[in-house]
Amino acid sequence: MWRSLASNALTFLVVAVFVLAGVMLWAQNEYAAKGPLTQAICVEVPRGTTMYKVSKTLEAQGAVSNGSIFRLGADYTNKSQALKAGSYLVAPGASMSEITDVITRGGASTCGTEVVFRIGVTRTSVQVREINPASGRYEEKASFNPAEGEAPEVYKAVLDRSDTRYRIALAEGVTSWQITNALKSIDILEGEPEQPAEGALAPDSYEFVPGDSRESILTRMKEAQELILARAWENRADGLPYATPEEALIMASIVEKETGGDGERGLVASVFVNRLDKGMRLQTDPTVIYGITKGEGTLGRGLRQSELRKATPFNTYVIPALPPTPIANPGRASIEAALNPESTDFIFFVAKTLDPRDGHNFAVTLDEHNRNVAAYRALERANQ
Repeated sequence: MWRSLASNALTFLVVAVFVLAGVMLWAQNEYAAKGPLTQAICVEVPRGTTMYKVSKTLEAQGAVSNGSIFRLGADYTNKSQALKAGSYLVAPGASMSEITDVITRGGASTCGTEVVFRIGVTRTSVQVREINPASGRYEEKASFNPAEGEAPEVYKAVLDRSDTRYRIALAEGVTSWQITNALKSIDILEGEPEQPAEGALAPDSYEFVPGDSRESILTRMKEAQELILARAWENRADGLPYATPEEALIMASIVEKETGGDGERGLVASVFVNRLDKGMRLQTDPTVIYGITKGEGTLGRGLRQSELRKATPFNTYVIPALPPTPIANPGRASIEAALNPESTDFIFFVAKTLDPRDGHNFAVTLDEHNRNVAAYRALERANQ
């Protein structure tokens, strides 16, 4: 009898082991198998949450077929305690294993809401954007000027969300005064910053978190510009009329204000380099304008003849050299153009049409330039 019982117990144990092994193999296959999602979703992982709560969220969103297997798989791979707060894009058909990797890998959120503070030459705006999981692209939810009235409710609402990302985007050609004042208007930053020198800040995109100091963001911008200028100076063309990197930065700022066309920066730089080489005045309006405004906003009108004749350090119709400082913060492309200009004989240029996006006509001789100017004036008269 005892022998029979032992035999039955052994048989049961063997069967149980095989069953358990089968269950484990099935669970492993389920954990690695293609998931049920038919379209992408955003999954939010709040700060301080648990894998149990996240698994319930994923079940409710239809991203996993079995929350228990999801948790067991995370435990087995030692990832249960590795959750990273944020909002993450989960692709269609993502397996439980892939989802676990997404929510424990860390790094910037790949989904959710982004608030972009855009600092431009003529205005500053705040844009609230949200990723559409289906397309993977941002869609605008609100846009407003922080200097004009109260912020919309959608902006106020996203400030309290853990998955909201924040970014400052600087346009090429903005001045240090414009940047400093725009940072002061961002109410989720702290501190009273000093205005950096003109040209010292790199136009680019900078992520930050609420509570960051304005000074720390300006420091990042300065360090980025220093690196760009140093590398461009190291790789500069031979025979340029600049004694220092600072003079090249001044030229880059003039190029930046004269053209926004990527294909023209090198040509515009060549004109100014050729004029300096020939001892000619640069004769560029943006320097005169900067001498009037000091970079504190836009002029808002045309230049007067008296202003073009007045001797000032920034009036390049009068002084036979570069102005004493940059007139804006130039981007990488303009810095590189100033230090590696196109090889041309051009010493004149004028806009092709009334639309700045159409670029310029370049000329070697004054006669050719005068014909280009006459064509431009004719367009002006036709549109009056």
